[in-house]
Amino acid sequence: MKKCAAVFLIIALLAAMVSGCTPAQKQTELIVFAAASMTETLSQLGDAYMKEHSNVTIVFNFDSSGTLKTQIQEGADCDIFISAGQKQMNQLDISASSEMNTEGLDFVLEGTRFDILENKVALAVPAGNPKGITSYEDLKTGLENGTVLLAMGNADVPVGQYTQKILSYFGLSEEELARAGRITYGSNVKEVTTQISEATVDCGIIYQTDAYSAGLTVVDTATAEMCGQVVYPAAVLNISKNQEQASAFLEYLTGDAADAVFAAVGFTSIA
Repeated sequence: MKKCAAVFLIIALLAAMVSGCTPAQKQTELIVFAAASMTETLSQLGDAYMKEHSNVTIVFNFDSSGTLKTQIQEGADCDIFISAGQKQMNQLDISASSEMNTEGLDFVLEGTRFDILENKVALAVPAGNPKGITSYEDLKTGLENGTVLLAMGNADVPVGQYTQKILSYFGLSEEELARAGRITYGSNVKEVTTQISEATVDCGIIYQTDAYSAGLTVVDTATAEMCGQVVYPAAVLNISKNQEQASAFLEYLTGDAADAVFAAVGFTSIA
């Protein structure tokens, strides 16, 4: 009996040693702040990533890039920031010029920032296109003669800033058009998209990807001459407590599987 007890004791000790060599994986929560125009694609990719990495939980916060930048600046927990414009990332990046980073903010982890995607600024219309708008030239004419109501993003939203450049390109005064009641606004690209979908406006300027996701018809896309390139920068933040895991997720977003998801809705990979 003593011999059996000794054998069981050895077995128990060996089992404890084996279990001690394979501890349970530590759970990591990644908080990703991303432009509202990435809602559908990143949600899909986040789900796929979590299926492959059971120890990682990804929590997304989608909003206008300007709002996200302010939340980060004010102390919100965030591991990764993906902006719809360079401006908002520059405002958080100490390596950017003082003309861009006017407040001297330092949130971007050195060596992790890169341009991940390109989008297009699209002129989209409601179902049936009641006003028969087919181009930005049509939009210009309609705004000038007062026959078109346009939805656009606020001035602190990247899609709104691109729209301002387009209006300027065509020699149109946003202030005069707004005063005349020919423009409505949205606090992010999703709000503008909703106005088009619900046909409360005759057309709206949004991203090509949002038009695709909402099933809207795109009648024209802006050239680089009209508003510049629509490039999305991404970076790990230096306030992140999970910098290694955050970098791994960003790397995943540059892979073939992610490229296919982005391309399906109109994004172009530039990583």
